[in-house]
Amino acid sequence: MPDTPSEPDDQSEECEQCGLCCRIFGNSVTPTVLNLYTWLEQGRTDILRYFFAAEDDGAWVNCADLTPEDLGAVIRIEMRDPVTGEYLTVCPFLKRHGKETYLCSIHPVRPDMCRNYQPWIWGETYFGQCKSLKKRRNQYAWRHVCE
Repeated sequence: MPDTPSEPDDQSEECEQCGLCCRIFGNSVTPTVLNLYTWLEQGRTDILRYFFAAEDDGAWVNCADLTPEDLGAVIRIEMRDPVTGEYLTVCPFLKRHGKETYLCSIHPVRPDMCRNYQPWIWGETYFGQCKSLKKRRNQYAWRHVCE
């Protein structure tokens, strides 16, 4: 049951939905074990299938094949193509919605890494094209701490 792309929640109200962060960093999304547990409990194999877990015995397994009882043995989680097992170049959950807007197709249940990413709070940027950061130039929360 795929989620439909949705509007940002309260944590991401500053986001301009340009998709830049997700297009640049989306291929390195790493969910937590708690994220995996939640998706397992919700039956979200549509999400789980894009992640592979290394277990403490060195075996790699597709997360859609895990059970909640297996999670204690997980030591690493990586995003990969569910068919080939190869690394992805883009986040499979980022969907274009209009000419310049991108939305997360799993936004309500996105990984903590994505949920907590807010470059406008810390002025964190590795690129100069973020619309949100451009609007807030010199207004970052950390700026006053560093002065």
